[in-house]
Amino acid sequence: MPMHWNDRSILLLGESKIEKLQQSHVLVAGLGGVGAYVAELLCRAGVGKLSIVDADVVNVSNLNRQLLALHSSIGKSKAMLMKQRLLDINPNVEIYVSEVFLKDEIIDEMLAHDYDFVADAIDTLSPKINLIKTCIRNRIPLVSSMGAGGKTDPSKVKIDDISKSYNCNLARILRKRLHRMGIRDGFNVVFSSEKTDKSAVIEEESLNKKSNVGTISYMPAVFGCFMAAEIIGQLTAETE
Repeated sequence: MPMHWNDRSILLLGESKIEKLQQSHVLVAGLGGVGAYVAELLCRAGVGKLSIVDADVVNVSNLNRQLLALHSSIGKSKAMLMKQRLLDINPNVEIYVSEVFLKDEIIDEMLAHDYDFVADAIDTLSPKINLIKTCIRNRIPLVSSMGAGGKTDPSKVKIDDISKSYNCNLARILRKRLHRMGIRDGFNVVFSSEKTDKSAVIEEESLNKKSNVGTISYMPAVFGCFMAAEIIGQLTAETE
């Protein structure tokens, strides 16, 4: 019978890889449908330091898909709820909380810290682009979530370089904006190749936000699993 909370992780990966995770610091930007799952899975895997960023509170519309959304948590800070949950999983994990909107100057300041990996689960276009651009400029490893909305088939979820993404409106817009900055590849994204049903999309007037897209409970979690797997795999990769 296991005597330590992560004995089964050690049994699978080995002590040296678990030690790498314990020494790692990951930034998770966005704690909504995808990001909260990423943060929790990294914590359960034994990542020693997590910086979590989200200025939002739980809304009733989050109940169908977000890990932190309960009737008892409506109106409460996602970042603080996430911190409490992570410490309840592993009391020894170091959690750094930022309840801020990621504007340009804040992103520059935040990424001046020493991160081993960044998980981008932001769903607003401008800060998402600036976070990606700054990570690439500072050579910080990054994985970014594309749109989980409008998708229902988990077998179509993929992880690949941004240049190889397709059938995702967010990825298309992101590629176009990044091309203007001279960025065409160099970081992985999680996306679904499933075509989106147009009847599940309500266009919004704001150019800085995604369209309002229908969602189902399990797809953001699947995206979060792919992102966490990528990060854990990269952090524990053997170096030659």
